[in-house]
Amino acid sequence: MQMAFSSFLLPPPSPPLPSPAAAAASASASTSSSSYPVAAHRGRRPRGPRCRCGRSPEVTPATTTSSGSGDRGSCDEEDASAPPPLPVEPVGGVASTDSLTGSATPRYQATSTKGDTRNEDLEKWENNQRGTDGLSSSKSKSAYSKAFGVDLSPDNVAVATVYFVQGVLGLSRLAVSFYLKDDLQLDPAETAVITGFSALPWLVKPLYGFISDSVPLFGYRRRSYLILSGLLGAISWSLMATIVDDKYSAALSIILGSLAVAFSDVVVDSMVVERARGESQSTSGSLQSLCWGSSAFGAIVSAYFSGSLVDTYGVRFVFGVTAFLPLMTSAVAVLVNEKRLPTEERSISLSSSRLIESSKQQIRQIWTAVKQPNIFLPTLFIFLWQATPQSDSAMFYFVTNKIGFTPEFLGRVTLVTSVASLLGVGIYNSFLKAVPLRKIFLVTTILGSALGMTQVLLVTGLNRKLGISDEWFSIGDSLILTVLGQASFMPVLVLAARLCPLGVEATLFATLMSISNAGSVAGGLVGAGLTQFLGVTKDNFENLALLIVICNLSSLLPLPLLGLLPDGSPDADNGQTKVD
Repeated sequence: MQMAFSSFLLPPPSPPLPSPAAAAASASASTSSSSYPVAAHRGRRPRGPRCRCGRSPEVTPATTTSSGSGDRGSCDEEDASAPPPLPVEPVGGVASTDSLTGSATPRYQATSTKGDTRNEDLEKWENNQRGTDGLSSSKSKSAYSKAFGVDLSPDNVAVATVYFVQGVLGLSRLAVSFYLKDDLQLDPAETAVITGFSALPWLVKPLYGFISDSVPLFGYRRRSYLILSGLLGAISWSLMATIVDDKYSAALSIILGSLAVAFSDVVVDSMVVERARGESQSTSGSLQSLCWGSSAFGAIVSAYFSGSLVDTYGVRFVFGVTAFLPLMTSAVAVLVNEKRLPTEERSISLSSSRLIESSKQQIRQIWTAVKQPNIFLPTLFIFLWQATPQSDSAMFYFVTNKIGFTPEFLGRVTLVTSVASLLGVGIYNSFLKAVPLRKIFLVTTILGSALGMTQVLLVTGLNRKLGISDEWFSIGDSLILTVLGQASFMPVLVLAARLCPLGVEATLFATLMSISNAGSVAGGLVGAGLTQFLGVTKDNFENLALLIVICNLSSLLPLPLLGLLPDGSPDADNGQTKVD
């Protein structure tokens, strides 16, 4: 589904699914790009801090039996009435690590001490009881304020900030398009090719997840890569603001910026899955809502300023401002609640034999899952559905060179489409979740193809004969197509999450999203070839109407293959089975 005038060279990350119930549960997998340990332990609730009696603090049995004590209440009541333990000190100062909880457990022996230390011991015991896992879903009263029902702890603020940065990077959307068109004097076909190649980093997202999980840097699997991603993004946009002056260096810088966003997207998605794993659907949905809301807010903010900044200060200034935004990702990485890996574990993780064996295992698991007909056939449909040609680049040249739309006006259109995208999610969430997949794709594809033809009215000027100005026609056209496009893309995310068998959810979902992105790249390159073949250039738009008609009719080609999709609603039980 094409969205009018939204030519952005960095494809946005797959947003978390909206929050309600079943969709939120599958969204935990859908947002994740590839967190392999998560997939390996799917369905196992992490063990939290344990009380001295050995029971998990959230478990409160009605009665327990203890020698000489008869019936007793919860361990909290027992500990509240019990006197503080004798002061103790570590044996030899050595602490062991509990492999189940991940917390340090000193080996103690009782000793005699000088002075009264009971209050100090009691304070230490109370601190231990609060737990150190940092999760915002604690059942005890939290000292943090809330947003979307999620505690705004430093850890959650870091996650939300990374998603916000992904959204606000849209600030450079129009600047890139105008830079390629006006400064580098490229034709629509060349711009479309650069657009396609800029999405290449999104085709290998499982690789980033494997690197993050298997190769910890400086003892961290998440923090270090978020810092590096932010620095890489800042460098790429700094180059665009200073020394880039030809199409090849521009393409390289844009690809580096895209790589930075894609890698950070993988890391933060895996963090969301880790935090949502084992939590209730409401808690998982609240976390997903926080992520989606942060990204959407960033997109709306950037859309509001993107056009006016280009109009007032020029594209180089916008690139310079954009260069500071990825540094927010690097800055908040220090807030991520992640324990540094011991030196011994880092050495094991970096072992070449271990890496090779882990790679082989992941490839075997993905291949075992993908070759199943109930996964391969829907994936084939998604690829073909995304691979239909696009005419976005040619339309951008037409509305700027021929009609004379200014960057400020196009910024307003971008703002409208950002809000319309949220509206499309809301429509799907409210009315389409229970509709069978085949019907959703059939109706939205036909409507999208028909409504996409309205761009012919703008190209031929018929809208003015009908008394509709070019500006209002463009805003209305973009609004309707964006709502429809977002509502039709949401089932793709849900379907991809449903297709993932237990055991390889995160890895396989990232693979499916990479295949979907590959379809979009293929569609962009085919559109570039058609643009070149029909002779549409930055000055010649004689065959633009024909290009629009071909692109919109081609979107109907995958419809005969609707039988490849499962015949059921996106939220129906998919009968997942574990892949060993």
